Amino acid sequence: MKFLSLFLFLSVLFHVDLYSQQRRVSADKNEPWRRVEVIRTDKGVPHIRARDLYAAGYALAWLQSEDYGSVTGMRLLQASGRWASVAGYERIESDFNIRREREKAQAKYRLLSKDVRDVYDGFAAAANRFIKLHPGEFPASMPSDFSGFDVLSTELIGPSQQKIRIFLNQRSARAEEDPATMEEGGGPDDGSNTWALAPTRTVSGKAILMRNPHLRWTAGYYEAHMTVPGMIDFYGDFRIGGPFGVIGGFNRDLGWSTTNNSQDLDHVYALEADPTKADHYLFDGRSVPLTRELITVPFRNGGGISTETREYWSTELGPVIKRADGKIYVFKYAGDGEYRAGEQFLRMMRSRTLAEWQNAMKMRARVTSNFTYADRSGNIYYVWNAALPLLPHPPADDLTALPAKGKNDVWTDLVPFASLPQFLNPPGGYIHNENSSHHFTNVRMPIVTKNTFPNFEQPRLSLRSQLAIQLVGGDEKFSLEDIVRLKHNYRALLADRIKPDLIAAVRSTDPEGEIASALAMLVKWDNTTSPESRGSVLFQEWWRHYSNIGEGRGPALPDDKRYAKPWSIDEPLTTPRGLADPKRAVASFVWAVEEVKKRYGSYDVRWGDVHRVRRGIVDVPVGGCGNDLGCFRIMTFERDRDGKMAAVGGDCWVLAVEFGDVPRAYSVLAYGQSSRPDSPYHADQAEMFAKGELKKVAFDSKDVDTQAIKRYRPGAEAVR
Repeated sequence: MKFLSLFLFLSVLFHVDLYSQQRRVSADKNEPWRRVEVIRTDKGVPHIRARDLYAAGYALAWLQSEDYGSVTGMRLLQASGRWASVAGYERIESDFNIRREREKAQAKYRLLSKDVRDVYDGFAAAANRFIKLHPGEFPASMPSDFSGFDVLSTELIGPSQQKIRIFLNQRSARAEEDPATMEEGGGPDDGSNTWALAPTRTVSGKAILMRNPHLRWTAGYYEAHMTVPGMIDFYGDFRIGGPFGVIGGFNRDLGWSTTNNSQDLDHVYALEADPTKADHYLFDGRSVPLTRELITVPFRNGGGISTETREYWSTELGPVIKRADGKIYVFKYAGDGEYRAGEQFLRMMRSRTLAEWQNAMKMRARVTSNFTYADRSGNIYYVWNAALPLLPHPPADDLTALPAKGKNDVWTDLVPFASLPQFLNPPGGYIHNENSSHHFTNVRMPIVTKNTFPNFEQPRLSLRSQLAIQLVGGDEKFSLEDIVRLKHNYRALLADRIKPDLIAAVRSTDPEGEIASALAMLVKWDNTTSPESRGSVLFQEWWRHYSNIGEGRGPALPDDKRYAKPWSIDEPLTTPRGLADPKRAVASFVWAVEEVKKRYGSYDVRWGDVHRVRRGIVDVPVGGCGNDLGCFRIMTFERDRDGKMAAVGGDCWVLAVEFGDVPRAYSVLAYGQSSRPDSPYHADQAEMFAKGELKKVAFDSKDVDTQAIKRYRPGAEAVR
């Protein structure tokens, strides 16, 4: 009897334990926060340690929502084509546009690898959970049923609405510019800098990569480290609103960065309408029907929901944008129907060799941008990347429709990846790009300015790029710390090129009083925009007045009206230089002396007294300037209420990494990990950034554990 009782007791314990294990397995499956830990290190940088990619995607979305509130959820709302159902009719155009793109990609979602779908699905699950648990941060009618496909939809490429408007209105791009709706990269200081140095050019004998984008400080760079054992160990920037807006970062073996390039990826074609059949066009001697599509979008109408249905037409070449005078105009663009951007980026993030990384790039799912690369094996590499049409005709501008009577008149293929401009381990051991054309990526090589294909970017070399060549194009060897220091170089190359002519022009007028004193100050000025410099504020105001740039003025004068010698392909490293109009330069100088004195109390005010980083309680001087002055450290400012210039863009996420057995890196995110004013990570990097300082990156697991300031399971606190 005792034996039977003991048996029954042990049996009950066994079944209770089995039931508990089953519950834990079930909970583990349905509650991904149990499979991931977040470790915050210095300045709140999150390190995601997940058991699987679903949990990693979940953690990333939770963190972005934790630090940026509603931004990620609202981005998914827009990508799902339901923005108007929450925000009203004013968002209906966005919904119509995205729904057309989603129709092309919906059936292809299942073709992606399980790994990338796991990231998307996990990301969506966390966004949904955050919305449910924080309803006060979202509109009352905010949905919380986003899918992995909605996450993918944040990456879909649609036709350029700006270019379509330009064609339909037959107006220039400048006339179409609207600061509220301009596409990314359209601002005068938008872009990026990047360098790669070979082992022959470094003190350590290890390759170094440096990158920094400079967009508005609302661009949403998000520094994070994602680790899944045996699958991924990547540190980089994850743009707020999705998991694969990754334009720079590194793993244990390699890293890359991007810079904007200029490419022509679309064309308007004019097809002949069939005069005998409605909604048909003639192509290769056949009558081809247009494809008709009806799309219905719901929109919030006060307390209720209304709908609007629109009719769209398309061809195999692209969407129809106009029908008139017997013509059917279609917009054909690279990336139409492309859905694999996340697949490509995940492959790049997991690559271990140059060959693996290049194979990922050859997917061509990322249709734009220069890519600069470095790795632990000592390779440095650059590719002018673009899904560039292989044209059967000369390039055309945005106002021109090309006649197309058959397949021979339109592009159907891309320029082969192997034919794109690229450099592997060039002489001199350096690669640089600051948004100038590929031709001057390494000036130790013969500079070939005749393009292989007519739609390659035309040769151009900005002052910013010329300064970069002066900084790293020599023979000296640099440490990682040297690169950090050079990154924050304050020199304004424009002053080197034109200040002598300005000084001579003003001196020729025998100036007296304040004009003479201001000229003497300009002579002593060190040609930098360092926070302590005197003369830089005056020089900038003078240049912008002389060039007709700035507040309340129109577009800049053409270069031949400003420079004695505009930039020339024959003298790419020493032009532009000199002043085209010394008399006007003197008049602008006199104006600038009075203007600076009126605005700031003195014409010899220091740069940092006027130009500030203001975030949270931080209000500190900062150096750096815009492209127009030829700075490498790009800063964009807007006038604040007190008349001073507050930083709103320019350098934002700066990274420098050296590829040894374990990557060694420094970084800074100017606007911090969080947009929430009450977050400890909102303004804690602002002063560091202003001073040109970077924090040490924790990459190795031991360093992450040592530097941990907070550990938690994202979302777990909500179920306690």
